[in-house]
Amino acid sequence: MYITRASRGNAGSSMTIDFFARKVETGGLDRHIKGIFFVDYVRMIKGRKDVDWTRHLGPGDLELLSQRIEPDAWYPLGAFERMGLAILQEIGGANMEVVYHWGRHYMDGLFEIHDTLIVKGDPMESLMRFHMLRKSFFDFDALELDGLMGTEVNLTILFGMSRVAEEASVNQTLGFFERLLELSGAEGVTHAFVQRSWEGAPSTIIHLTWS
Repeated sequence: MYITRASRGNAGSSMTIDFFARKVETGGLDRHIKGIFFVDYVRMIKGRKDVDWTRHLGPGDLELLSQRIEPDAWYPLGAFERMGLAILQEIGGANMEVVYHWGRHYMDGLFEIHDTLIVKGDPMESLMRFHMLRKSFFDFDALELDGLMGTEVNLTILFGMSRVAEEASVNQTLGFFERLLELSGAEGVTHAFVQRSWEGAPSTIIHLTWS
C-alpha cells in the first residue's frame, strides 16, 4: 500500500535541528559526488557572509569554499552532506518544501549542461537517459529506477547519510525528477512514498506517475 501524497517526506513543515549547536559528524566516507551538484552549495554559502559557517563546517569543508569547484570533478559526500545541513538550517529555515524547490532548480541547471538528457515528448526516454548517466554523478549506488513502464516508475533512493540529511536529499531528488518529467512533456505528475529510510526503512521508495 502506498503512503498518500499529502506530504513530501514532511515537506512544507519546519523543524528544529538541535544538533547544529556542534559540527555534525556525518557519513559519506569514501563516497563522492560530482561537482555539478556541489557548485550551488558553495555559491549559497559564500553568498551569506553574515553567517558563521564555522559552526557547522570543519576545516576541510571550509577549504573547499576557497577552491574553484569543477562540475566534472569528484568531491566527498561527507562535505556535501555537512554543507547541505548547514544551508538547510541557515538559509532554508529547516523547511523541506524549500529543499524540494531547490531540487527543481538543480534539474534546470543540469539540463543546461547535459542538453541531450531531456527528450521532449518522451518522459520514459528521459528517465532512461538519466539512469544511464547516474554513475557519472555518484560513485556509489544512490539512485535506482525500477518498474519503469508506460507512465510510472519506482524511484529507490539511499544516500546513506544522517536522518535529516537523508530526508532533505530525498526531497531534493523528488523535486529534481518531477521537474525532469515536466520538461519531458509529462503532465499531471504525482508521487507517493512507499517507504522512507529516515523512518527506519532500508531505503526510500517513491512511486511516480504521470500522463
